[in-house]
Amino acid sequence: MFKNILTQVSRILVGGLFIFSGVIKMNDPVGFGFKLEEYFGEDVLHLPFLQPYALHLAVFLVILEVMLGLFLLLGSFKRFTLWSIAGMMAFFTFLTFYSAYFNKVTDCGCFGDAIPLTPWESFSKDVVLSILIGVLIWGRGHLHPWMPSRLNHIKIASVMIFCLMFTQHVLRHGPVWDFRAYKPGTDVMRAMMSAEDLGLDPPKYETYFTLQGPEGAKVEVSGTDYVADKWYERADLILLEEGTYSKKIAEGYEPPIHDFSIVIEGEDRTEDFVNAPEVLWLIAYDFSKANRAELIRLVKALDVVIQKDPSVKVVGMTASSDEEIAALKAETGCTFPWAIMDGTALKTVQRSNPGVTYLTEGVIQNHWHYNDAIFLNVSNLAWPE
Repeated sequence: MFKNILTQVSRILVGGLFIFSGVIKMNDPVGFGFKLEEYFGEDVLHLPFLQPYALHLAVFLVILEVMLGLFLLLGSFKRFTLWSIAGMMAFFTFLTFYSAYFNKVTDCGCFGDAIPLTPWESFSKDVVLSILIGVLIWGRGHLHPWMPSRLNHIKIASVMIFCLMFTQHVLRHGPVWDFRAYKPGTDVMRAMMSAEDLGLDPPKYETYFTLQGPEGAKVEVSGTDYVADKWYERADLILLEEGTYSKKIAEGYEPPIHDFSIVIEGEDRTEDFVNAPEVLWLIAYDFSKANRAELIRLVKALDVVIQKDPSVKVVGMTASSDEEIAALKAETGCTFPWAIMDGTALKTVQRSNPGVTYLTEGVIQNHWHYNDAIFLNVSNLAWPE
């Protein structure tokens, strides 16, 4: 009886969490794809050849995650489900440990932007899940379907169709639920203010030093102790630069938006293109990866907006080079300025490449995928077909 109860509880917890995690990431597969690109990078898993396929893998993994959770709850395909879940969990447990121990990726992306987790929190979560999966394998004899197989198959087919349709929708129009730091309703300038500006306590960090003795023995000391106890005066110890790191020792307020500034030709124009009555950001983080035809269309459409209503401010944002910007301007006759910005920040603002973000009085009102931008009506100005 105890074994059966423990197995069923584990079944509900693991299945439910897999479905929840999969749906959250399915809401923003592009963002999950960016996270996979980080993991595949040279400084993490050294698998750069997989980076071009990150989005495809992201879509496959989120749908698989939801379906495995469903299989487990329904009791279908028991052997395939258990070993697939165990294999996924083993891989991600290794990945989160690697990220945490070597401080490679600061957010695993397990629950997208909805529930950010630190690397060690992600690893701890995976360890607990691994234990629950171990319970499921141990009690697999108690995992039986709760409904007739025909009804299970109908449910499975329905959920699969939903996953495919939902994923297609968010890929073409952007996330349904926006959990990003730049979600609509965000006051950008306030979201950039520091803890000190807001009268709040900031997080506290401590620097740690690694010292090596004459026989190779190493000792790690905090920056506070290093100064207070005058470790720097120890002639028998050598300071190892590669062993110096910073660690958060106390939580505090951190601005949700950071590393964001609109600099054009060396001049900081952030306030100009944030706090104006109406502002449109045309964001194309990488011209080489953008839908070129849509980028050209949006540039021309925004130029029409400026001509009809000069009070509307427009700025382009990209991580592409000056040469690529000049080529685009020559091709389109673009009249509004472009700022070269950090690509990671731009990917956070706008998932579509290209895409348009609309602000009024410094507050983000909406993000439009290029598939939706044709329906924009800003200041009663219709967009040209």
